[in-house]
Amino acid sequence: MPTSTPNSSPPLPDTETLHRNLSPAELMEHAAQMHEGRFTQHGAFAALTTPHTGRSPKDKFIVDEAGSTDNIWWDTNAKMSDTHFEALLTDVRSHLSAQTLFRQDLYGGADSAYRVPVSFFTPRAWQALFVRNMFIRPPAADLADFTPDYTIFHAPEFQADPAIHGTRSGTVIAINLQRRIVIIGGTRYAGELKKSIFTVLNYLLPLQGVLAMHCSANVGPAGDAAIFFGLSGTGKTTLSADPERGLIGDDEHGWSDNGVFNFEGGCYAKVIKLNPATEPEIFAATQMFGTVLENVVLDPATRAVDYDSDHITENTRASYMLDAIPNHVTAGKAGHPKNIVFLTADAFGVLPPIARLNADQAMYHFLSGYTAKVAGTERGVTEPSATFSACFGAPFLPLHPGVYAKMLGEKIEKHGARVWLVNTGWTGGAYGIGSRMKLPYTRAMVRAALEGALDGVEYRTDPIFGFEVPSEVPGVPSEVLTPRQTWADPTAYDVQAAKLASMFRENFAGFQAKLSASVVAAGPRG
Repeated sequence: MPTSTPNSSPPLPDTETLHRNLSPAELMEHAAQMHEGRFTQHGAFAALTTPHTGRSPKDKFIVDEAGSTDNIWWDTNAKMSDTHFEALLTDVRSHLSAQTLFRQDLYGGADSAYRVPVSFFTPRAWQALFVRNMFIRPPAADLADFTPDYTIFHAPEFQADPAIHGTRSGTVIAINLQRRIVIIGGTRYAGELKKSIFTVLNYLLPLQGVLAMHCSANVGPAGDAAIFFGLSGTGKTTLSADPERGLIGDDEHGWSDNGVFNFEGGCYAKVIKLNPATEPEIFAATQMFGTVLENVVLDPATRAVDYDSDHITENTRASYMLDAIPNHVTAGKAGHPKNIVFLTADAFGVLPPIARLNADQAMYHFLSGYTAKVAGTERGVTEPSATFSACFGAPFLPLHPGVYAKMLGEKIEKHGARVWLVNTGWTGGAYGIGSRMKLPYTRAMVRAALEGALDGVEYRTDPIFGFEVPSEVPGVPSEVLTPRQTWADPTAYDVQAAKLASMFRENFAGFQAKLSASVVAAGPRG
């Protein structure tokens, strides 16, 4: 389906200096000249985004307008009136008109049938480089007459006025689906630029029959695609960057009748405690010219990056183009997934490191979206805490979760995909007592699942959660597979497991009325 034509061209800032589609080298020169950050010893550009070092979900709004209001999931999306948006747009345009601006024309979506042309305007050269890294760069021939479907106005130093603009604070992310304009103000955190387009695509694509997903994706030598759902910090980027499989993308994808496709042209990896021994591809990407590093600590003399330091935030990030990963899939597309992995960082230390789900359990756990918010990903989160995020991405869902869940269930049934739950969180006890699951163990379990090595092993049924847990996985100690055996006090495990099961049931109560009895019954027992 061709992209739609905007109803009217958005009013652009009337600035004297506009740099359009500069190269990475040119953008880094401007960033250095404007003192926006510092170069690392290997040539990456390091910038600070304080005081915002994570997303501000409570400051995100969708404009309540006639064309989309009946579709929006208003339970979690905050409304902004047309009047407030117009006042905000006028003031942001005026604010940006006084500055030198950088424009980048890019695509959201690797599949030409569904991609959305987007123009970004920002006064920060490094953030123009960020979006250039993160989204799909059109060939030169396309740029000559590039017409955006969506326009993003980024004003990091602008402060919204709640009395005038209807905001909660000076920070604002406002999406107008009718005008096809996004305004981001009062925050330097670059992740807002990335997630604003994800939210737009999460609205547009399901209406065209395409499932929009918060997931990473890769593909094996035999063409067997796999997708990994999960919130930030659960391992999507790490586990999909497998040297034995081609990387399609690390965070946002669509699943159409033709297969999966990446929304982006880059990766946005967490780099806290990044280890070159266990994550060599990502580590190498952070050393490259053109990579953007956010909120990392540098040695003042050598400009070496201290990846272990959380002095600024635990949510340290690297933005780099997908081709920085040696085995990336250039087209950004693959066939239908053979395996689906739900990643959860269980702060209670209760869930097994890997479990096999049937179709009803898959729907249940997709709608539950259980994980732990990892420190630094959102403002105010200083340590992991249990959370439920529908479809593993509730902050980015304009439509009701049931829309996405129904589409996923239909695709699982049609294409026969196997579904796995993988716990990358804690073992041997809850957060503060136990330890984080070892990455080599998780890699071994995921590889075994994707390669079919778990098809012939025996499984036990978890007595509380009901899913099937393999009795053995090559390269993984058997006791690790049974969480209760890793706890010093099994009775304490039972208490925590019952507590988590209760939380699942309480969270799921809001979905029960619209689901089949078999899906409702697929949750924890008791």
